[in-house]
Amino acid sequence: MLDPYIPTVVQHIADLRAEMVRRDLDAFVVPRFDAHLGEYVAPHDERLKFITGFSGSAGMAIVTHETVAVFVDGRYTVQVANECPGELFTHWHLHDAPPESWLANNALSDWCVGFDPMHLPTTWHDRFHQSCASVGADFVPLQSNPVDVIWQDQPTPPKGRISSFPLQFAGKSSADKLADLNDHMVQAGADFFVETQPDNIAWLMNVRGQDVSYTPVPHSFLIAEQSGQVFWFVDQSKFDDLILDALPENVAVLPQGDFQKAIHEKVGAGKTVLLDPGFSPMAVRLALADVQAVEINETSSLTLAKAQKNATELEGLRACHVQDGIALTEFCAWLAATVPLQAATGVPLRERDAEEKIFALRGAQAGFISESFSTISAASGNAAMCHYSTTADQNAPILPENPYLLDSGGQYETGTTDVTRSFCFGSAPEGYTRAYTAVFKAFHALATLRFPKGTQGHHIDAICRRPLWDLGLDYDHGTGHGIGHCLAVHEHPHRIGKDVNPVDLISGMVLSIEPGFYAADKYGIRIENLFEVVEEADGFLSFKTLTLAPIQTDMLEIGSLSPKEMSWLNAYHQEVVERLSPLVSDATREWLASVCGKLMPATT
Repeated sequence: MLDPYIPTVVQHIADLRAEMVRRDLDAFVVPRFDAHLGEYVAPHDERLKFITGFSGSAGMAIVTHETVAVFVDGRYTVQVANECPGELFTHWHLHDAPPESWLANNALSDWCVGFDPMHLPTTWHDRFHQSCASVGADFVPLQSNPVDVIWQDQPTPPKGRISSFPLQFAGKSSADKLADLNDHMVQAGADFFVETQPDNIAWLMNVRGQDVSYTPVPHSFLIAEQSGQVFWFVDQSKFDDLILDALPENVAVLPQGDFQKAIHEKVGAGKTVLLDPGFSPMAVRLALADVQAVEINETSSLTLAKAQKNATELEGLRACHVQDGIALTEFCAWLAATVPLQAATGVPLRERDAEEKIFALRGAQAGFISESFSTISAASGNAAMCHYSTTADQNAPILPENPYLLDSGGQYETGTTDVTRSFCFGSAPEGYTRAYTAVFKAFHALATLRFPKGTQGHHIDAICRRPLWDLGLDYDHGTGHGIGHCLAVHEHPHRIGKDVNPVDLISGMVLSIEPGFYAADKYGIRIENLFEVVEEADGFLSFKTLTLAPIQTDMLEIGSLSPKEMSWLNAYHQEVVERLSPLVSDATREWLASVCGKLMPATT
């Protein structure tokens, strides 16, 4: 039986195809991006969901007159099958069978494939254009988005309030950050710098906003001149009373809609422009081509500067993890007591109950702003979907006999958190303890790693996966991602995964470590902490944990743990107890002591 939303999707696809006929398009590319190419978009920009019904945070579709090909990564393979049924869609892996391969294999020589140049990164454009050219098809930028034409009740663009981010939290003034940017422009020989990523601009200007869920940033664009003049394209009506007074004198505020026009007016022929090809819309490249400017392509210097947290930012991150640890530990104690009690009454706890509980506990903490992403509260087989979300109709019971997974995080005034814990409340399903132990061993292997300067995330990914690979197990997602400072929960450019990522891990970066294992329709396991990269006395780097929350031990196969693994877990739990016991409720303090007792080697 089709989801009730599907008939609406059918109509939306039909309307889009009619608009494509009017424009002589054989295919249209629908990414999940907005003009800023970030992970989270405002309701106004949920074009992929409007056309396909897919609600995940990463994906795209190619709509033709015969089919709709939907591309998602390994986190969403089950979800896309549920939300985009096979009778209407074909499903493809975003990385293993990417859209450019689909175009090369399916586009015909007379095809005209359209795209919105404000919603496609230049690197994606280059791959898609090459695939189309290889078969003689045209890849054509459009002046307006066909989805917007047919979306009759499209929400209005966001109008979230923009507020100053205090120096006591930022640790560095906007004027000093702008001076660093100007120094980089001089060294790179660039006349101009163009930035379209909201978190980079928010960090640079020391502001925060409310334009998208989970990431406290405003939508805006920025152009800097080597002369020192900076143009910030933003809706000034969203400013709080302190913004204008706090801005450096060399910053001019212009209407957000004037961004592309300003490129044509301010950037002359032959001028050099710094541009991040992975996170700049193709429309920027086209505008620069119009005025015959010269691109200098590199990862944004703001992205790199933002990734290495200063001392104040690190202090704030450590502080907010204490607050987060209180909430998490109170939740774990409540969950352990509530699941069996409610199951015994015949009215079991449900996934949304747990989701609401962790939100309430975080909300009681000082400095809490919002969730940092949509909480994953997943029981039994739902946990096998890496980015599962509850709905009014999708809200499974949490029962003593079934595993449960919670992946959640918070935005605080002083930082961002993200943590995952896996739970069992009684006997575990067949294979669970074996897999859970392997996931912990994988987590420990990377958490305790020492590595030389110059190490990149893909260099060490296999070290984490080894304990799972030894058992013939694996997971289809990254091992770790960067974390923002009261900014994006998934922050570029640093990450740990199988794919090559030529970014050195350096002291001051903050990342997650989150191996997992997922048994389809049965259970999912993931253990995740956040870590600060620190430099040791001999110059080697290591990970220092930030997250403070107990890791369930009674599902570990103690006999499989090495002395080092057991020692690390005992020391971690001792730190959790010492740091949090004075701050939690009496009942939670007692529970915490009981679950963090020292593990001893199994006796024969």
